[in-house]
Amino acid sequence: MFKSIPPAIAAVCLFVAIHLAGQQTSTVPASAADAALRLVSSHHDPITLTATDLKAMAHVTVTIHNSHSNADESYSGIRVAALLAKVGAPLGSSLRGKALAQYIVASGSDGYQTVVALGEVDPEFHSGEVLVADAMDGKPLDSHSGPLKLVVTEDKHPARSVRNLVQIELRTAP
Repeated sequence: MFKSIPPAIAAVCLFVAIHLAGQQTSTVPASAADAALRLVSSHHDPITLTATDLKAMAHVTVTIHNSHSNADESYSGIRVAALLAKVGAPLGSSLRGKALAQYIVASGSDGYQTVVALGEVDPEFHSGEVLVADAMDGKPLDSHSGPLKLVVTEDKHPARSVRNLVQIELRTAP
């Protein structure tokens, strides 16, 4: 059911996690209507998507088991790959060679950040889903979790889930 992360990806994630320690972002959306997600990449000008923009995009639904609450949760949201395509991320047949050294840094309004390898985000490359969720169990996310939340389906624990997601940045490992 769960596959191990290749050592090279784990090493990149560890390096980036250490590098990001202490960095923070801010700006807490007042409500779901005020939600915005900033997409940043060195390949493209930054893009800010509003709640309306995100609602208009294709949504998928996934169910994960939350080990903290010991309950299954059903999330609806946009594939991160679809969002990254808007900033020129190499996906699909372009995700090979040096492009595999790319990763995303997902940031919450509280400064919490996690790292996900680009290969994990692309559904043509990896079987898991990585979503920007805007609903759980058919309802908009509550103020504790949302209005947007990064959800990673293949993780055994939800540590890479980012509540109150405000930014996704595409970076390249040195």
